[in-house]
Amino acid sequence: MLQPRKIKNALISVFYKDGLDELAKALHGQGVAIYSTGGTQDFIEKLGIPVHKVEDLTGYPSILGGRVKTLHPKVFGGILARRQNEQDKQEMNEYQIPYFDLVVVDLYPFEETVKSTTDESAIIEKIDIGGVSLIRAAAKNYNDTLIVCDKKDFSEVAQMLTAQSGETSLEQRRTFAGKAFHVTSHYDGLIFNYFERESPRAFKASVLPAQALRYGENPHQKGTFYGPLNEILEQLHGKELSYNNLLDVDAALNLMGDFTEPTVAIIKHNNPCGVATRPTLAQAYTDALAGDPVSAFGGIIVANRPVDETTAHEIDKLFMEVLIAPGYEGRALEILKSKKNRVLLVQKMAMPQGKLFRSILNGVVEQDRDTVILKAENLKHVTQSAATPAQIEDMLFADSIVKHTKSNTIVLAKNRQLIGIGAGQTSRVDALKNAIAKAAEFGFDLNGAVMSSDAFFPFPDCVEIAGNAGITAVIQPGGSVKDDLSVAYCNEHHIAMYFTGIRHFKH
Repeated sequence: MLQPRKIKNALISVFYKDGLDELAKALHGQGVAIYSTGGTQDFIEKLGIPVHKVEDLTGYPSILGGRVKTLHPKVFGGILARRQNEQDKQEMNEYQIPYFDLVVVDLYPFEETVKSTTDESAIIEKIDIGGVSLIRAAAKNYNDTLIVCDKKDFSEVAQMLTAQSGETSLEQRRTFAGKAFHVTSHYDGLIFNYFERESPRAFKASVLPAQALRYGENPHQKGTFYGPLNEILEQLHGKELSYNNLLDVDAALNLMGDFTEPTVAIIKHNNPCGVATRPTLAQAYTDALAGDPVSAFGGIIVANRPVDETTAHEIDKLFMEVLIAPGYEGRALEILKSKKNRVLLVQKMAMPQGKLFRSILNGVVEQDRDTVILKAENLKHVTQSAATPAQIEDMLFADSIVKHTKSNTIVLAKNRQLIGIGAGQTSRVDALKNAIAKAAEFGFDLNGAVMSSDAFFPFPDCVEIAGNAGITAVIQPGGSVKDDLSVAYCNEHHIAMYFTGIRHFKH
């Protein structure tokens, strides 16, 4: 049976020195001999703690601009030697290699460098070689060696060694070995994806940290979120976000990213049920809610301006799950905290524009995000009748909404307000009929309204139904072999139609 291991020798070589002083002092207090290199050696010596130079052990200085410091048998032998293997013990004695019972090593900041520069030479220099090798070696030999490769663990390890008189248990060493392989696999995945970003040969994703959710889409399903959620959102109040909350929050933030003027959107089951752009946030909220106050119950609200006290009073009247905004002014937060389970979030940064992927069948599909935001000059006018400047604004408004709504979808808008929507239908005609019915249910006048479709019209039936309802301007991708039939109907009935050339399917 393997006994606890007393730490006698430690190898320390880290990029990040945060918290290293506490660990180094704890090791010195336990009489541990510390071996180190370069900047780490200087840091520890300035603490008044003696350090053995690795170059004195190996007989070689740091060479090639620091690329080679620890890649030597006297270092790796000390890490990989098996304490109960007789041949290993004989060779350790023969070559006068010290046993390393603790290895404290982290990795060059490759991920951070990729985010901060496009200079390939700078990025390549941050691909760690020795660090990864040291970590893997120590983790492999967890029976005898403790590996620590994250500055977040320095304090915990310092306290653990002090409490245990410098000893570590097999269970502790194995736990840290698991963490180590997590670190190196994540690191290698990032490097692979950097080199393969144009034409990947395999799907590799390492997303951390992991956060267990209460459950998945339904209570009988387990759920986990992977990712640094706090980089994008700060939660100020309310219960823990659920799996479904996260899906709706994602939909809300993606939609709101397309709007620059004061706008409020209400999301239900990943689809918008109310959106309005207005001079003030309070007006935007009131008109977004008016789009479908029934569906808004229990929904997600997102705003692109800080929530003021007036808006907060209005929002407080509605039962809703989550509110997202860039901030909260004055007493707004106090008002909104009146419901203990209501989740209040601050959006800290724009949504990432990386790839989208989804697990399907026995694999994964990946695609670019739909980042197209149309402007008036992008529209192709294809009919005799033209839209008014206000209708052009409404069409662009509607196109941004249709892009974030499940297909098949039709969006009806007027005065930059969502007044009817048909989402997730198997028939585009049904989507339009649902949108018209919604508009009628909540008292909207469709005369002069605009219609947006996420894909082309294969027949003129939709423009005929829309025209009979009073809609006088249509925006759609175009591209059907029968586009001319829809254009002809619009010309006969004085409806303006514009093609975008961009389809917005969302499955």
